[in-house]
Amino acid sequence: MKNFELLAPAGNFAKLKTAFYYGADAVYVGGRIFSLRALSENFTNEELKEAVIYAHERNKKLYVAVNILAKNADFEKLGEYLTYLKEIDVDAVIVSDPGIISLIKQLNIDLEIHLSTQASTLNKYSAKFWVEMGVKRIVLARELSLKEVKEISDYCGGEIEVFAHGAMCISYSGRCLLSNYLSGRESNRGACVQCCRWEYEIREKSKPDGEFLTIEEDSRGTYILNSKDLNMINYLHQLHESGAVSLKIEGRMKSEYYLATVINAYRRAIDAYEQLGAKYTENSLYEEEVLKTAHRAFTTAYALGNNDQTVNYDDSQSRGDRTFIALVVGNGSDENGNYAIVEMRNRFVKGDELEVLSPNDTFNQKVLVDKLFDDDGREVLDAKLVQQRLKLYTSLKLCEGDILRK
Repeated sequence: MKNFELLAPAGNFAKLKTAFYYGADAVYVGGRIFSLRALSENFTNEELKEAVIYAHERNKKLYVAVNILAKNADFEKLGEYLTYLKEIDVDAVIVSDPGIISLIKQLNIDLEIHLSTQASTLNKYSAKFWVEMGVKRIVLARELSLKEVKEISDYCGGEIEVFAHGAMCISYSGRCLLSNYLSGRESNRGACVQCCRWEYEIREKSKPDGEFLTIEEDSRGTYILNSKDLNMINYLHQLHESGAVSLKIEGRMKSEYYLATVINAYRRAIDAYEQLGAKYTENSLYEEEVLKTAHRAFTTAYALGNNDQTVNYDDSQSRGDRTFIALVVGNGSDENGNYAIVEMRNRFVKGDELEVLSPNDTFNQKVLVDKLFDDDGREVLDAKLVQQRLKLYTSLKLCEGDILRK
Protein backbone atom coordinates (compact mmCIF):
# COMPACT_ATOMS: atom_id res chain seq x y z
CA MET A 1 0.00 0.00 0.00
CA LYS A 2 1.22 3.47 -0.82
CA ASN A 3 2.03 5.76 2.06
CA PHE A 4 0.82 8.81 0.17
CA GLU A 5 -1.31 9.91 -2.71
CA LEU A 6 0.59 12.58 -4.64
CA LEU A 7 -2.07 15.14 -5.58
CA ALA A 8 -1.24 17.78 -8.18
CA PRO A 9 -3.01 20.80 -9.68
CA ALA A 10 -3.97 21.29 -13.32
CA GLY A 11 -5.23 24.57 -14.76
CA ASN A 12 -5.92 23.09 -18.21
CA PHE A 13 -5.76 19.81 -20.12
CA ALA A 14 -2.09 20.17 -21.14
CA LYS A 15 -1.12 20.64 -17.49
CA LEU A 16 -3.23 17.64 -16.50
CA LYS A 17 -1.29 15.48 -18.96
CA THR A 18 1.98 16.88 -17.60
CA ALA A 19 0.95 16.13 -14.02
CA PHE A 20 0.11 12.52 -14.76
CA TYR A 21 3.18 12.00 -16.94
CA TYR A 22 5.48 13.16 -14.16
CA GLY A 23 3.92 10.93 -11.53
CA ALA A 24 0.84 12.43 -9.89
CA ASP A 25 -1.58 9.83 -8.52
CA ALA A 26 -4.47 12.27 -8.71
CA VAL A 27 -5.14 15.73 -10.09
CA TYR A 28 -7.50 18.44 -8.92
CA VAL A 29 -9.06 20.78 -11.46
CA GLY A 30 -11.73 23.43 -11.72
CA GLY A 31 -14.61 23.83 -14.10
CA ARG A 32 -15.52 27.16 -15.66
CA ILE A 33 -17.88 27.85 -12.73
CA PHE A 34 -17.87 27.50 -8.92
CA SER A 35 -14.08 27.19 -8.62
CA LEU A 36 -11.65 29.35 -6.64
CA ARG A 37 -9.26 29.83 -9.56
CA ALA A 38 -11.56 31.61 -11.97
CA LEU A 39 -8.58 33.37 -13.59
CA SER A 40 -7.08 30.04 -14.61
CA GLU A 41 -8.02 28.59 -17.99
CA ASN A 42 -9.95 25.74 -16.34
CA PHE A 43 -12.08 23.02 -17.95
CA THR A 44 -15.29 23.13 -19.92
CA ASN A 45 -17.87 20.47 -19.10
CA GLU A 46 -16.81 18.44 -22.12
CA GLU A 47 -13.14 18.77 -21.12
CA LEU A 48 -14.00 17.56 -17.63
CA LYS A 49 -15.57 14.45 -19.15
CA GLU A 50 -12.49 13.86 -21.32
CA ALA A 51 -10.24 14.45 -18.30
CA VAL A 52 -12.04 11.80 -16.25
CA ILE A 53 -11.65 9.28 -19.08
CA TYR A 54 -7.98 10.21 -19.52
CA ALA A 55 -7.32 9.79 -15.78
CA HIS A 56 -9.18 6.51 -15.37
CA GLU A 57 -7.48 4.97 -18.41
CA ARG A 58 -4.22 5.47 -16.50
CA ASN A 59 -5.59 4.28 -13.17
CA LYS A 60 -5.45 7.84 -11.84
CA LYS A 61 -8.04 9.98 -10.09
CA LEU A 62 -9.65 13.33 -10.89
CA TYR A 63 -11.06 15.68 -8.25
CA VAL A 64 -13.09 18.76 -9.18
CA ALA A 65 -12.99 21.91 -7.06
CA VAL A 66 -16.44 23.33 -6.32
CA ASN A 67 -14.99 25.39 -3.51
CA ILE A 68 -16.42 28.89 -3.77
CA LEU A 69 -18.22 30.42 -0.82
CA ALA A 70 -21.62 30.24 -2.47
CA LYS A 71 -24.35 32.87 -2.58
CA ASN A 72 -28.07 32.26 -2.92
CA ALA A 73 -28.04 32.82 -6.68
CA ASP A 74 -25.40 30.11 -7.20
CA PHE A 75 -27.71 27.31 -6.12
CA GLU A 76 -29.91 27.65 -9.18
CA LYS A 77 -27.19 26.01 -11.32
CA LEU A 78 -25.24 24.10 -8.66
CA GLY A 79 -27.57 21.10 -8.58
CA GLU A 80 -27.37 20.62 -12.33
CA TYR A 81 -23.57 20.99 -12.29
CA LEU A 82 -23.07 18.54 -9.40
CA THR A 83 -25.35 16.01 -11.09
CA TYR A 84 -23.24 16.32 -14.24
CA LEU A 85 -20.03 15.70 -12.27
CA LYS A 86 -21.56 12.49 -10.92
CA GLU A 87 -22.68 11.42 -14.40
CA ILE A 88 -19.15 11.74 -15.80
CA ASP A 89 -17.79 9.79 -12.81
CA VAL A 90 -15.42 12.28 -11.18
CA ASP A 91 -13.68 10.72 -8.20
CA ALA A 92 -14.54 13.50 -5.74
CA VAL A 93 -15.62 17.10 -5.41
CA ILE A 94 -13.71 19.56 -3.23
CA VAL A 95 -16.19 21.72 -1.31
CA SER A 96 -15.88 24.41 1.35
CA ASP A 97 -19.48 25.61 1.74
CA PRO A 98 -21.84 23.64 4.06
CA GLY A 99 -24.75 24.68 1.85
CA ILE A 100 -23.23 22.85 -1.12
CA ILE A 101 -22.66 19.73 1.00
CA SER A 102 -26.27 19.96 2.12
CA LEU A 103 -27.42 20.26 -1.50
CA ILE A 104 -25.47 17.13 -2.49
CA LYS A 105 -27.26 15.22 0.28
CA GLN A 106 -30.65 16.77 -0.45
CA LEU A 107 -30.48 15.81 -4.13
CA ASN A 108 -29.08 12.38 -3.22
CA ILE A 109 -26.08 12.83 -5.53
CA ASP A 110 -23.63 10.02 -4.79
CA LEU A 111 -20.43 12.09 -4.91
CA GLU A 112 -17.37 11.61 -2.73
CA ILE A 113 -16.83 14.87 -0.84
CA HIS A 114 -13.47 16.34 0.13
CA LEU A 115 -13.64 19.34 2.46
CA SER A 116 -11.57 22.24 1.14
CA THR A 117 -8.88 23.98 3.17
CA GLN A 118 -11.12 27.04 2.80
CA ALA A 119 -13.31 25.52 5.52
CA SER A 120 -10.46 26.27 7.99
CA THR A 121 -10.64 22.93 9.81
CA LEU A 122 -8.24 23.22 12.75
CA ASN A 123 -9.40 20.75 15.38
CA LYS A 124 -10.41 17.11 15.75
CA TYR A 125 -13.98 17.90 16.78
CA SER A 126 -14.68 19.93 13.66
CA ALA A 127 -13.08 17.21 11.55
CA LYS A 128 -15.23 14.51 13.14
CA PHE A 129 -18.35 16.66 12.62
CA TRP A 130 -17.61 16.88 8.88
CA VAL A 131 -16.98 13.14 8.65
CA GLU A 132 -20.34 12.52 10.34
CA MET A 133 -21.88 14.84 7.74
CA GLY A 134 -20.65 12.50 5.00
CA VAL A 135 -17.29 14.08 4.12
CA LYS A 136 -14.75 11.42 3.09
CA ARG A 137 -11.59 13.54 3.28
CA ILE A 138 -10.59 16.67 5.19
CA VAL A 139 -8.12 19.06 3.57
CA LEU A 140 -6.84 20.64 6.75
CA ALA A 141 -6.10 24.31 7.23
CA ARG A 142 -2.44 25.12 6.67
CA GLU A 143 -2.06 26.75 10.09
CA LEU A 144 -1.47 23.42 11.88
CA SER A 145 1.56 21.56 13.15
CA LEU A 146 2.03 17.93 12.14
CA LYS A 147 1.51 17.01 15.80
CA GLU A 148 -1.95 18.58 15.60
CA VAL A 149 -2.57 16.85 12.26
CA LYS A 150 -1.82 13.52 13.95
CA GLU A 151 -4.29 14.23 16.75
CA ILE A 152 -7.00 15.06 14.21
CA SER A 153 -6.23 12.01 12.06
CA ASP A 154 -6.40 9.64 15.03
CA TYR A 155 -9.72 11.05 16.22
CA CYS A 156 -11.92 11.95 13.27
CA GLY A 157 -12.23 8.68 11.31
CA GLY A 158 -11.81 10.32 7.91
CA GLU A 159 -8.97 10.70 5.42
CA ILE A 160 -6.57 13.60 5.95
CA GLU A 161 -5.02 15.66 3.16
CA VAL A 162 -2.36 18.30 3.74
CA PHE A 163 -0.56 20.82 1.57
CA ALA A 164 3.08 19.87 1.01
CA HIS A 165 4.37 22.40 -1.52
CA GLY A 166 3.56 25.72 -3.14
CA ALA A 167 2.41 29.26 -2.59
CA MET A 168 0.97 30.27 0.76
CA CYS A 169 -1.73 32.86 1.38
CA ILE A 170 -1.18 35.76 3.75
CA SER A 171 -4.70 35.29 5.14
CA TYR A 172 -6.12 32.48 7.21
CA SER A 173 -6.55 29.36 5.05
CA GLY A 174 -7.01 31.58 2.02
CA ARG A 175 -9.91 33.58 3.45
CA CYS A 176 -8.81 36.96 2.17
CA LEU A 177 -10.72 40.15 1.30
CA LEU A 178 -7.76 42.21 0.10
CA SER A 179 -8.53 41.56 -3.57
CA ASN A 180 -12.18 42.55 -3.00
CA TYR A 181 -11.19 45.93 -1.56
CA LEU A 182 -8.34 46.86 -3.89
CA SER A 183 -9.50 45.47 -7.22
CA GLY A 184 -13.20 44.66 -6.86
CA ARG A 185 -12.49 40.99 -7.61
CA GLU A 186 -13.80 38.55 -5.01
CA SER A 187 -11.13 36.25 -3.58
CA ASN A 188 -13.55 33.70 -2.19
CA ARG A 189 -15.38 33.37 -5.47
CA GLY A 190 -12.31 32.61 -7.55
CA ALA A 191 -11.15 36.01 -8.80
CA CYS A 192 -8.21 36.81 -6.50
CA VAL A 193 -5.59 39.05 -8.17
CA GLN A 194 -2.97 38.32 -5.45
CA CYS A 195 -2.77 41.85 -4.09
CA CYS A 196 -0.55 40.46 -1.34
CA ARG A 197 2.27 40.18 -3.90
CA TRP A 198 2.13 43.88 -4.76
CA GLU A 199 4.61 46.51 -3.57
CA TYR A 200 3.42 48.72 -0.70
CA GLU A 201 4.53 51.89 1.06
CA ILE A 202 3.20 53.71 4.12
CA ARG A 203 3.12 57.42 4.83
CA GLU A 204 2.69 59.57 7.90
CA LYS A 205 -0.79 61.04 7.75
CA SER A 206 0.05 64.16 9.82
CA LYS A 207 2.56 65.49 7.28
CA PRO A 208 1.00 67.90 4.76
CA ASP A 209 3.08 66.61 1.88
CA GLY A 210 2.12 62.99 2.61
CA GLU A 211 5.73 61.84 2.74
CA PHE A 212 6.18 58.09 2.27
CA LEU A 213 8.14 56.15 4.89
CA THR A 214 10.15 52.97 4.52
CA ILE A 215 9.39 49.73 6.34
CA GLU A 216 11.92 47.43 4.67
CA GLU A 217 12.62 48.28 1.09
CA ASP A 218 14.56 47.29 -2.00
CA SER A 219 14.64 48.94 -5.42
CA ARG A 220 11.15 47.62 -6.22
CA GLY A 221 9.36 48.51 -2.99
CA THR A 222 8.28 46.92 0.27
CA TYR A 223 6.62 43.52 0.56
CA ILE A 224 4.84 43.54 3.89
CA LEU A 225 2.12 41.07 2.84
CA ASN A 226 4.05 38.63 0.65
CA SER A 227 4.23 35.02 1.82
CA LYS A 228 6.98 32.47 1.34
CA ASP A 229 6.39 29.16 -0.45
CA LEU A 230 5.75 25.96 1.46
CA ASN A 231 8.29 23.14 0.94
CA MET A 232 7.99 19.85 2.85
CA ILE A 233 10.00 17.58 0.55
CA ASN A 234 12.54 16.80 3.29
CA TYR A 235 9.87 15.82 5.84
CA LEU A 236 8.13 12.83 4.29
CA HIS A 237 8.57 10.64 7.35
CA GLN A 238 7.02 13.28 9.60
CA LEU A 239 4.16 13.71 7.12
CA HIS A 240 3.58 9.96 7.10
CA GLU A 241 3.63 9.81 10.88
CA SER A 242 1.00 12.56 10.98
CA GLY A 243 -1.56 10.26 9.37
CA ALA A 244 -1.93 12.30 6.17
CA VAL A 245 -2.88 10.09 3.20
CA SER A 246 -2.63 12.74 0.49
CA LEU A 247 0.10 15.32 -0.14
CA LYS A 248 -1.16 18.29 -2.10
CA ILE A 249 0.87 20.53 -4.39
CA GLU A 250 -0.52 24.03 -4.85
CA GLY A 251 -0.62 25.74 -8.23
CA ARG A 252 -3.48 25.53 -10.73
CA MET A 253 -2.14 28.74 -12.28
CA LYS A 254 1.50 27.60 -12.37
CA SER A 255 3.32 26.67 -15.60
CA GLU A 256 3.76 23.21 -17.11
CA TYR A 257 7.47 23.44 -16.35
CA TYR A 258 6.77 24.23 -12.69
CA LEU A 259 4.41 21.27 -12.39
CA ALA A 260 6.79 18.89 -14.15
CA THR A 261 9.71 19.88 -11.92
CA VAL A 262 7.93 19.80 -8.58
CA ILE A 263 5.82 16.70 -9.25
CA ASN A 264 8.86 14.81 -10.54
CA ALA A 265 10.86 15.72 -7.42
CA TYR A 266 8.09 14.66 -5.03
CA ARG A 267 7.36 11.48 -6.99
CA ARG A 268 11.00 10.40 -6.77
CA ALA A 269 11.22 11.35 -3.09
CA ILE A 270 7.99 9.52 -2.19
CA ASP A 271 9.02 6.42 -4.13
CA ALA A 272 12.36 6.38 -2.31
CA TYR A 273 10.60 6.80 1.02
CA GLU A 274 8.12 4.03 0.28
CA GLN A 275 10.98 1.72 -0.60
CA LEU A 276 13.12 2.51 2.44
CA GLY A 277 10.50 3.42 5.06
CA ALA A 278 11.98 4.62 8.34
CA LYS A 279 15.48 4.15 6.88
CA TYR A 280 14.80 6.92 4.38
CA THR A 281 16.93 10.03 4.77
CA GLU A 282 16.47 13.30 2.97
CA ASN A 283 18.11 13.44 -0.43
CA SER A 284 19.69 16.68 -1.56
CA LEU A 285 18.84 15.80 -5.17
CA TYR A 286 15.13 16.33 -4.54
CA GLU A 287 15.72 19.55 -2.60
CA GLU A 288 17.93 20.85 -5.39
CA GLU A 289 15.33 19.90 -7.97
CA VAL A 290 12.58 22.15 -6.55
CA LEU A 291 15.05 25.04 -6.71
CA LYS A 292 15.17 24.67 -10.48
CA THR A 293 11.75 26.19 -11.06
CA ALA A 294 10.03 29.42 -10.04
CA HIS A 295 9.75 29.76 -6.28
CA ARG A 296 9.90 32.28 -3.49
CA ALA A 297 11.90 31.72 -0.33
CA PHE A 298 10.86 28.41 1.23
CA THR A 299 9.26 27.75 4.59
CA THR A 300 7.86 24.82 6.58
CA ALA A 301 5.26 27.28 7.93
CA TYR A 302 3.48 25.76 10.96
CA ALA A 303 4.21 22.09 10.22
CA LEU A 304 7.11 21.55 12.62
CA GLY A 305 5.47 23.39 15.49
CA ASN A 306 7.82 26.35 15.64
CA ASN A 307 5.86 28.70 13.35
CA ASP A 308 8.65 29.21 10.83
CA GLN A 309 8.51 32.76 9.45
CA THR A 310 6.07 32.76 6.52
CA VAL A 311 6.32 36.37 5.33
CA ASN A 312 8.91 37.15 2.66
CA TYR A 313 9.87 40.77 3.27
CA ASP A 314 12.70 40.78 0.73
CA ASP A 315 10.68 40.72 -2.49
CA SER A 316 7.75 39.03 -4.22
CA GLN A 317 9.77 37.65 -7.10
CA SER A 318 9.82 34.03 -8.18
CA ARG A 319 13.18 32.56 -9.07
CA GLY A 320 14.64 29.30 -10.32
CA ASP A 321 18.06 28.36 -11.64
CA ARG A 322 16.86 26.62 -14.82
CA THR A 323 15.06 27.94 -17.92
CA PHE A 324 12.45 25.90 -19.78
CA ILE A 325 13.95 25.57 -23.27
CA ALA A 326 11.86 23.04 -25.19
CA LEU A 327 9.09 20.46 -24.82
CA VAL A 328 9.55 17.05 -26.43
CA VAL A 329 6.45 16.33 -28.53
CA GLY A 330 7.63 13.22 -30.38
CA ASN A 331 10.57 11.11 -31.48
CA GLY A 332 11.78 8.93 -34.32
CA SER A 333 14.76 7.84 -36.39
CA ASP A 334 15.99 8.15 -39.97
CA GLU A 335 19.19 7.67 -41.93
CA ASN A 336 20.86 10.37 -39.78
CA GLY A 337 20.09 8.64 -36.47
CA ASN A 338 17.64 8.98 -33.57
CA TYR A 339 15.92 12.31 -33.01
CA ALA A 340 13.44 14.07 -30.77
CA ILE A 341 10.86 16.51 -32.09
CA VAL A 342 10.96 19.49 -29.76
CA GLU A 343 8.79 22.57 -29.45
CA MET A 344 10.79 25.69 -28.57
CA ARG A 345 9.88 27.61 -25.40
CA ASN A 346 12.97 29.79 -24.90
CA ARG A 347 15.84 30.65 -27.19
CA PHE A 348 18.76 28.24 -27.59
CA VAL A 349 21.58 27.85 -30.09
CA LYS A 350 23.84 25.22 -31.63
CA GLY A 351 26.48 24.20 -29.12
CA ASP A 352 24.22 24.60 -26.05
CA GLU A 353 24.17 21.78 -23.54
CA LEU A 354 20.64 21.12 -22.31
CA GLU A 355 19.49 19.15 -19.28
CA VAL A 356 16.71 16.58 -19.51
CA LEU A 357 13.73 16.73 -17.12
CA SER A 358 11.96 13.38 -17.35
CA PRO A 359 10.21 10.78 -15.19
CA ASN A 360 12.37 8.23 -17.00
CA ASP A 361 16.03 7.21 -16.72
CA THR A 362 17.15 10.16 -18.85
CA PHE A 363 16.38 12.49 -15.92
CA ASN A 364 19.16 15.08 -15.44
CA GLN A 365 21.23 13.72 -18.33
CA LYS A 366 22.69 16.17 -20.83
CA VAL A 367 21.92 16.71 -24.51
CA LEU A 368 24.28 18.64 -26.80
CA VAL A 369 22.59 20.77 -29.45
CA ASP A 370 24.67 19.68 -32.42
CA LYS A 371 22.31 18.65 -35.21
CA LEU A 372 19.09 20.70 -35.27
CA PHE A 373 16.73 21.03 -38.25
CA ASP A 374 13.40 22.68 -39.04
CA ASP A 375 10.39 21.06 -40.76
CA ASP A 376 11.88 21.79 -44.19
CA GLY A 377 15.14 20.02 -43.38
CA ARG A 378 17.18 23.21 -43.03
CA GLU A 379 19.79 23.32 -40.31
CA VAL A 380 18.96 25.71 -37.47
CA LEU A 381 21.83 27.43 -35.69
CA ASP A 382 19.70 29.75 -33.52
CA ALA A 383 16.30 28.54 -32.30
CA LYS A 384 14.48 31.80 -31.63
CA LEU A 385 10.99 31.32 -33.10
CA VAL A 386 8.51 30.78 -30.28
CA GLN A 387 6.93 27.30 -30.31
CA GLN A 388 8.74 26.35 -33.53
CA ARG A 389 8.96 22.59 -33.95
CA LEU A 390 12.47 21.31 -34.53
CA LYS A 391 14.19 17.96 -35.06
CA LEU A 392 17.01 17.47 -32.54
CA TYR A 393 19.31 14.49 -33.12
CA THR A 394 20.49 12.82 -29.92
CA SER A 395 21.66 9.41 -28.74
CA LEU A 396 19.33 9.69 -25.73
CA LYS A 397 15.84 8.22 -26.05
CA LEU A 398 13.64 11.24 -25.31
CA CYS A 399 9.89 10.68 -24.90
CA GLU A 400 6.84 12.85 -25.51
CA GLY A 401 6.36 15.02 -22.43
CA ASP A 402 10.06 15.27 -21.53
CA ILE A 403 11.41 18.79 -21.06
CA LEU A 404 14.77 20.29 -22.01
CA ARG A 405 16.09 23.06 -19.79
CA LYS A 406 19.23 25.15 -19.43
